[in-house]
Amino acid sequence: MELRRLGDSDLRITPIGVGAWAMGGGGWQFTWGPQDDNDSIAAIHTALDAGVNWIDTAPVYGLGHAEEVVGRAIRGRSPRPYIFTKCARCWDQNGQIVKRLKRDSVRRECEDSLRRLQVEVIDLYQIHWPEPEEDIEEGWATLAELKREGKVRWIGVSNFTVEQMERIRKIAPITSLQPPYSLISRKAEESVLPYALRNGIGVIVYSPMQNGLLSGGMTRERIAQFAPDDFRRRSPHFQEPNLTRNLALAEKLKEIGARHGRTAGEVAIAWTLRNPAVTGAIVGMRNAAQAAAILGAMEFRLSDEEAAEIEAFGRQ
Repeated sequence: MELRRLGDSDLRITPIGVGAWAMGGGGWQFTWGPQDDNDSIAAIHTALDAGVNWIDTAPVYGLGHAEEVVGRAIRGRSPRPYIFTKCARCWDQNGQIVKRLKRDSVRRECEDSLRRLQVEVIDLYQIHWPEPEEDIEEGWATLAELKREGKVRWIGVSNFTVEQMERIRKIAPITSLQPPYSLISRKAEESVLPYALRNGIGVIVYSPMQNGLLSGGMTRERIAQFAPDDFRRRSPHFQEPNLTRNLALAEKLKEIGARHGRTAGEVAIAWTLRNPAVTGAIVGMRNAAQAAAILGAMEFRLSDEEAAEIEAFGRQ
C-alpha cells in the first residue's frame, strides 16, 4: 500500500481518505439529504478494511452528527485510522451556521470534537474556512496552542488563499492545505497548489468527483430525485449550461476507466492525484457499495496519454 508523507508531519497517509460530509445527514444548511448511519459506518469499515488509513470530517457536517458517526465507526478499531477534523464553523440554537475564529470558540470546538469522536487527540486539526478573515491570526495561534498542549498532533488550513497562508505562517508552520480540486473545479492550479508545493505544505483535496458528478453514477433522473434540501440543487455545476458538459465529461472518464476495469470516479480521483502538489484526495462515500466502487483509486494511475486525452476533451 502506497503511503505519502503529509507536509512536515509524521503522518503517512494513503492516497485517498474517507470524506464524511454526506454522513452528517439531513436538516442542516449544506446537507446532501437524508443518510442512514448504518450505511455510513459500513462505508467507513469497507474503506478501512481495504487499507484506507484516514478520515476527514468536520463539526458542521450535520451539526455534530458526522463526527459522532465517525466516532462510532472507529470504536475498537486497531490500528485506529488518523482522524482529521476542523474548526471555525459553529451553529446557534436555531441551527444557523456561525463563522467564528476567536480563541475561546476554537478551544471549545476542539473539546467538543474530541468528545464526539471519542478520541484523546486529533491527528490533524484544520481551520475550515478563513472567516472572519480579521480573526485568522487569532484562530491559527490558538491551533498552535492546542498542538503544544497535545490536544491535536498537527495543524492545517482549508480554503485559504496564498496571501492568507503567508499571514499565518509567521505564527506557526502550516502542515496541510485542503482546497477543492477536480476536473470541473481547477482554480487551485493557479496559485495555491504551486505555493503548497514550493513550501512543503501537504495537500488533501476535497470534492475530487465534484459532489458525485464525476462518479459515473450521476444521471439527470437521479439529480431530479435529490432531496429538497440537498445543497447540490443550488450548485451551478448541476444546472445548465454546465450540467450537459459535466455529464459528458463523466462519460469520457467512464470510457477511460472501462479499459482498466475502473469506474469513472476512480479515474476522476486518479486525475487529481497526478498533480505533484497533491498528497491525497478526500473521497465521499455513503454506503459500502459506493466505497467499493472507488477504492481502486488508491492504486490506479492514469498514463500520460490518458491524461492528455482528458485534457483534449476539455478543450472541445
